[in-house]
Amino acid sequence: MLYLRPSQISDEPDHHARDITVRNWPELYAELAKHASSPLLKKFYSAGLPSAETPISKVPLLAMDFETTGMDAEQGDIVSIGVVPMTLERIHNRDSCHWIVRPRSRLHDDSVVIHGITHSDIAGSPDLTHYLEPLLELMAGRVMVAHYRMMERNFLYHALLRRIGEGIRFPIIDTMTLEASVNRLGFWQRLRGRKPGSLRLADARQRYHLPFYHPHHAHTDALACAELLQAQIATHFSEQTPLGELWR
Repeated sequence: MLYLRPSQISDEPDHHARDITVRNWPELYAELAKHASSPLLKKFYSAGLPSAETPISKVPLLAMDFETTGMDAEQGDIVSIGVVPMTLERIHNRDSCHWIVRPRSRLHDDSVVIHGITHSDIAGSPDLTHYLEPLLELMAGRVMVAHYRMMERNFLYHALLRRIGEGIRFPIIDTMTLEASVNRLGFWQRLRGRKPGSLRLADARQRYHLPFYHPHHAHTDALACAELLQAQIATHFSEQTPLGELWR
């Protein structure tokens, strides 16, 4: 876990983009907007973010999921992107996007088995650079929602680092982290041998009686994540829960 102060940005860039803790995301965005060399990133950061005190019901959100060539963000790359704009009240599936992109690293056979995107699928697809502008426009001003934030945060960071020479930082509401926090077992439960519930997306959705979706399709997983967040907030939090209690 790395705490990154805004004043450290230019002196100590976090090229590994491991999990970070930021005390004030809007302040960090304002400073990154001054330092960013890429016009796309400068525009993205300049859009700003809601403050940590903003009730979650007032926050524009973007559910996000990537399929990748593997699990290592430094060696691998993104294969497909699914994004779904949403609020706590509504999912704007009509405005969602799903893109297949040609990775700059080898597509391993075992990852093909997982997400079903083949070498012939990516052969005719553009590089991520082609979709970078519309992707950042969708992300601008919104807080991202993902199930296990390290994948989306790290893969996008390294994908941009390779293509434009700069990584990207953004806060995420991690539905896996929320699920872990609300299902944490107490001392007596552990003593009695009770096992914690699975945190996999499909299993977490089942606890809220949400329908089963076939996994490992970026658009479907982003939609599944959006619905899961709505269910988690309705069950364990409230519309007035401050954003700062949810994002990482």
